[in-house]
Amino acid sequence: MGKKKVVIITTGGTIAMKYDEVSNGLVPAISGDDLIQAVPALKDVVAVEILEYSNVPSGHITPDMMFELASLVDKTAMSEDVAGIVITHGTDTQEETIYLLDLVCKTEKPICITGAMRGASETGPDGPANILAAVRTAACAEAAGRGALLIFNDEIHAAAEVTKTQTTSCSTFKSPGWGPLGHVYQDRVEFKRRIEQRQKIQPLNIGSEVYLIKCVAGLDDYLFKALAAKPAHGIVVEAFGCGNVPPAVKAGIELVRKQGIPVVLATRVHTGRVVPAYSYVGSALSMKNAGIILAGEITGQKARIKLLLALGLTDDTAKIRTYFD
Repeated sequence: MGKKKVVIITTGGTIAMKYDEVSNGLVPAISGDDLIQAVPALKDVVAVEILEYSNVPSGHITPDMMFELASLVDKTAMSEDVAGIVITHGTDTQEETIYLLDLVCKTEKPICITGAMRGASETGPDGPANILAAVRTAACAEAAGRGALLIFNDEIHAAAEVTKTQTTSCSTFKSPGWGPLGHVYQDRVEFKRRIEQRQKIQPLNIGSEVYLIKCVAGLDDYLFKALAAKPAHGIVVEAFGCGNVPPAVKAGIELVRKQGIPVVLATRVHTGRVVPAYSYVGSALSMKNAGIILAGEITGQKARIKLLLALGLTDDTAKIRTYFD
């Protein structure tokens, strides 16, 4: 067998941006080869190959693109000489992409996503160090079989747990309530724990028209009426606390449920799961008869990704619920 390599798939994001004097801001400008040339230490780690998928801000990445990227990852990983995959990606939707890859990809080879909070032309860009850490992790045998991983600031995070927590800090990615799976040191990649239950949802096509509504004090049922009229294919509601909503939102949820639209109840709180602990009007328990689906611990944006995938397999609410249970 020949020498192993790590394939780096580039999608764009801040890591691939430079300052533009005309627009007075960062714009996509760096190619995949440019990124690699900025990390000369890679040659001492493993052979690398570049695949340029896109060069766009991560706010332009769609679920369809994420799903296509998952297929590209699996196809690339089929080569025997590929030890692992690294994806460079903007940070704004990075956690959604890695979560979809974690659910969809068939390969057990390491899949690592990374990016940057500082553009290539800024003082002290963090992209090169993050790429190096991600490649080292992807080339590490111990990273195999652990699911898709987010590598940032020398920390290794699980796809289902990690979220962006600060708008500009290089230490923005955290796994609230759990912490990282491991760390990337100068002399080794070290894991400290493993995800107990990994899940796969692998449709041939991804669903569409799934919307996310965040609860705030006094929210009414207007958005639910609009989505019922559209009609939406699915709705995720970010509730208060362990799964509670205003009375008018409960009415809106019951309205869309009468039309058969699946509703997933997540929480806007950073840690903890949705629990049917209360029985007052608007609680998760009070909406049980409407057939809502509890999201567990995942954030609203990740619950939306999971619902999109589940809708690629079925529109039956009872069957969709099994993917969240």
